[in-house]
Amino acid sequence: MSSIAATQETTFEGAQDGVFVAEQMWPIRYQLYLVFVALAVGGWMGLGQALERVGVSMESFAGLESYYQGLSIHGVTLALVFTFSFANSLCSLLTIRGFGRPMASTMLLQGSFWTMLAGLVLGAIILLMNQATVLFTFYTPMEANPLFYLAAVFLVVSTWLTLANIIWTYRQWRADNPDERIPLVAFTTLTTYIMWGLASIGIAVEVVFFVLPWSLGIWDNTDPQLNRIFFWFTGHAIVYFWLLPAYISWYMCMPKQVGARLFSDGLTRMTFVLFLLFSIPTGLHHQYTDPGISATMKSIHLVLTFVIFFPSLITAFSIMAALESGGRARGGKGLFGWIFALPWGNPSVSAQLLAMLVFTLGGATGLINASMTVNLVVHNTAFIPGHFHLTVGTAVALTIMGVSYWFVPFMSGKKLFQPKLALAQGWLWALGVLTFSRGQISGGLEAMPRRTAIGEAAYELPGWELSNWLTAIGGVTMAVSGALFFLVIVGTLFLSKEPTEITEIPVGDEPVHGPKESWAFFDRIGQLTVIAVVLIIFAYLPTLISYLPATFESPGVKVW
Repeated sequence: MSSIAATQETTFEGAQDGVFVAEQMWPIRYQLYLVFVALAVGGWMGLGQALERVGVSMESFAGLESYYQGLSIHGVTLALVFTFSFANSLCSLLTIRGFGRPMASTMLLQGSFWTMLAGLVLGAIILLMNQATVLFTFYTPMEANPLFYLAAVFLVVSTWLTLANIIWTYRQWRADNPDERIPLVAFTTLTTYIMWGLASIGIAVEVVFFVLPWSLGIWDNTDPQLNRIFFWFTGHAIVYFWLLPAYISWYMCMPKQVGARLFSDGLTRMTFVLFLLFSIPTGLHHQYTDPGISATMKSIHLVLTFVIFFPSLITAFSIMAALESGGRARGGKGLFGWIFALPWGNPSVSAQLLAMLVFTLGGATGLINASMTVNLVVHNTAFIPGHFHLTVGTAVALTIMGVSYWFVPFMSGKKLFQPKLALAQGWLWALGVLTFSRGQISGGLEAMPRRTAIGEAAYELPGWELSNWLTAIGGVTMAVSGALFFLVIVGTLFLSKEPTEITEIPVGDEPVHGPKESWAFFDRIGQLTVIAVVLIIFAYLPTLISYLPATFESPGVKVW
C-alpha cells in the first residue's frame, strides 16, 4: 500500500482497487492544511494573551484594537476551524480506510473543504476588522457583524457535509455487506459524526432562527438566556467533537504504532455509543448559576455529566492495556518497565503519550466543573481556561500535532523533516501547558476572572502576580513548541527530499477480543440514534417549555 503522493490510486490489502482516488484526496489534504493555518493564527493570538499578563498589551503585540479582539480570534480559529478541519480530514480518511472504499460522494467531500475555507476566510476578515469581538461563545446581547454568524454557519455546514458523506458511504457499504459487523474504525467515525450532527442542532437553531436575523435588523431585540440555552445544548457536546478524533487515533492508531493490539472491540464500540447517547444532555451544567432553569433539571444534567465521564475511564483502561502490551512486547519488564520500553523516540507516539498523561489532569479538573456545589468556587474564573487547556489545548491539540507527524508524510510522500525537533516539540508543549494551566488554575482559586484582560485591570489581588507569570512563561513555552511544529511541517512539505517510510495508515489489526465477542446491538446505528434523540428531549424539553414564551427585550451592544 503506497502513500497518497506516490500514486494517484492506492489499495488496502484485501480491498478493492482505487480505494484512494485523487479527486477525493486533495480536499482531505487541504482540510489538513487549514488545520495548520488556524493553529498558526490562533496560536499567535494565544501568545499575545499570555504576554498581556505581564504588561505587553495586545495592541502593541499584534496591532489589534483590544485584548478581546485577540481573544475572539484565538477562540474562533482554534475551537472551530482547527478542530473541525482536523475532524473532517482525519475521519474522512479513516472512513475510507475502514470501509475499504472511496467516500460515497466526491462532491460532498470537496464541498466540505470549500465551505470550511469560506467560513475561515469570511470569519477572519470580520474578526480582523473588529466587527466580531464577541469571543468564541458570542453571547448575546453582544452583537457581531451578520457576516460573522454566516461564517459560523459555513463552518458547521462543512461538518454536516462530512456527516452526510460518512452516512452515505456507510449505507452503500451496508447494502453490499448486509450481515457484516461495521468495521471498527469506520464505526468510530460514524458514531462521532452522528453525535455531532445531533449536538449541532442547538447552535444551528440559535444562529439561524434568533441571532442571525437579529444581527440583520429583522427584529431589534433578542433573548440572551434563550440563546444561552441553545448554545450550551451544543456547547458541551462540542467538547467531545473536539476530543473524539483524538480518541479515534488513540484507539485505532496508537496500538499499531506501539506494536500492540487493541484490547477489546466491544469496549471500544461501547465507549463511542456512550458518547453518542450522553454527550448532549449535559449542557445545563454550564448554567448552574443561570436563573430561569430549575434546580431539578440542573441536577439531572449533573448526573448525566458524571455518566459521560465513564467512557473516558473505559478509554483509560483500554488504551493502557494496549500500551502495556506493546511495551512488554518491546522488552519492558517489571511493574513500570513497559512504560519506558514504548517507542518514545517516535515523535508521533511521544506527542500522543504526553497528551494522554496531561489529559488525566484535565479530566480531574473537569469533575470539579461538573459538580454543582464545587463548581460555584471556580465558575467563570481563570480555573476554567486552566482546565480546558489541559483537555482541548493538549489532549486534542498535542494529539493533532502527533497525528500530523504521520499524516503529513503519508499524504505528501515525503519523509518527516528533523524528527528530533518534532520530538522536542511535544515535550515542550507538555511542559508549557502544565506551567500555563498551573498559573490559570491557581489564579482561578484566587478569584481571578476569566475572559478578562487582567494585565489592564484596575484591580489585582496579591496572589495573582505569580499566576500571571506562570501563565506568561507557559504561554511562551507553548509558542516556542508551536514554532518547532511549524518548522517540522513546513520543512516536510518544502525541504524534505527523501521519500517517506510511512506508506500505510497506522490502523491496527483486529483487537484481542474481536467483534464476534461484542454485542451486535452496538451496530444498530439507527436505533441508537433514536435513543440519543429521546435522551435529548428528556433533558431539554422541560427546560424549554418552562422558559417559554421567550422575552425578546434586549437590544444589541458592541462593547469593544
